[in-house]
Amino acid sequence: MIDLPSFSHCDALVALMIAVSASDQDMRTAELVAIERTVNHTPIFAQYDIDRIRAVSQTVISLFEEEDGLDALFGLVRDALPQRLYETAYALACDVAASDGRLGEVEAEMLAEIRHQLNISRLHAAAIELSARARHTVL
Repeated sequence: MIDLPSFSHCDALVALMIAVSASDQDMRTAELVAIERTVNHTPIFAQYDIDRIRAVSQTVISLFEEEDGLDALFGLVRDALPQRLYETAYALACDVAASDGRLGEVEAEMLAEIRHQLNISRLHAAAIELSARARHTVL
């Protein structure tokens, strides 16, 4: 098992976005751009050091290679995030999943796991998912 760092609340939000992108083992450019754009333009990241994205990404990828890594990732996330940011975390993860215009089965499963781990109600999750799809719809 790797030595786990502690995450700030912004690190935890980034980690979930990275986890969704990496879940299908194909981190698409659109997803990476969505993460960078989110960190650069979302108020919650106003004081965040964008250079932390690399370290957080490496931690997520390393955890994905471990047997119980997903459980460890969610432990880090829950330790770092106040409950009031759980829906924000899910919304950001949904935006990354929707950013490339396709939601594969593995990404959908990761979103379901995030929903479960963060105890997002089904009704709130549906609203968040619809909102993400609407923002990323193309003609």
